[in-house]
Amino acid sequence: MRTYPLFLLLLLSFSFACGNNETAPKTTETPAAQAPALGNKAASPALNDQPEATPEPAPPVATQVAKEKENNTKTMITEKPTARKVAQEVTEHPGEETALEAPQPAPDLTTEEPTPAPPVQQKVQVQKPAVPAAPSHAIWDGLLRKYVNHAGRVNYAGLKKEEAKLDEYLALLSKNPPQNTWSRAEQMAFWINAYNAFTVKLILDNYPVSSITKLNGGQPWELRWVKIGSKTYTLNEIENSILRPKFKDARIHFAVNCAAKSCPPLLNQAWTAQNLESNFEKQARAFINNPAYNKITPSSVQVSKIFQWYAEDFGNLIAFLNRYSKVKISPGAKVSFLEYDWALNSQ
Repeated sequence: MRTYPLFLLLLLSFSFACGNNETAPKTTETPAAQAPALGNKAASPALNDQPEATPEPAPPVATQVAKEKENNTKTMITEKPTARKVAQEVTEHPGEETALEAPQPAPDLTTEEPTPAPPVQQKVQVQKPAVPAAPSHAIWDGLLRKYVNHAGRVNYAGLKKEEAKLDEYLALLSKNPPQNTWSRAEQMAFWINAYNAFTVKLILDNYPVSSITKLNGGQPWELRWVKIGSKTYTLNEIENSILRPKFKDARIHFAVNCAAKSCPPLLNQAWTAQNLESNFEKQARAFINNPAYNKITPSSVQVSKIFQWYAEDFGNLIAFLNRYSKVKISPGAKVSFLEYDWALNSQ
């Protein structure tokens, strides 16, 4: 093998290097794709000194905008968007077009629903049941005017023919018992008419009969058969448990009639609230001054047993008699009582 001098070898190497530089194209820029290789030490083994790092070029504007949109999209997913944030983004990027509308705040599911207002209660007018008025006594009044004379004597035979009308009146009383809302006069008139009408009915049911004392073993007033409302009374209860204790008026004794000749005469008209007071006065005066029932002089009086049986109702008897007597009775006058005639008070 031929040995070349060292000088020739160096000359050949220099010439080869110059030839390569003339043929290689000159480049002024390093492509973006080769930029990372310039910073790699292994890419230039022939160079002993490390070259300075070339700064990485900024990404294109389009790429930056895409990244910002991507970041905005992630932010919208991870954060609850608000109107304020949307306005801020629009201000920071005025040139960008977006199809996204400002997101509406999501409903807060933890918020309690407002308590509904209570319904307005309409005032319902409860109609109170009408209080029954006092019944009419017209039927009874018609029968009395037709079958009872001014002396109080009764035509039972004629009345018997119209007993159905009397039954109609008694049924009316039974269905319309006295109410506390009625006036005192209405209640008194009701019970007086009831006593008298049921007594006449008792006679008609047993007619002909000579005396009321012939009925129910001599105790017709203890017979429980008078139906008023939901209760059933005796004649005695109407007089002594209702009329006398409730109304405390002694003149009641001149209004009720026991179907006997010695009883105060049966009035030939029905008692009403309108004629109650005037009839009380008229009946008391007529009975006290009638010699068939009472014999009165200034020094002595012979009067009905009614004044004896119900003495507590009359109080001072002489004083009471003087209220109606045509004869002035002395305070010290002698008082006696006549026998009572229980014969039927028929015409």
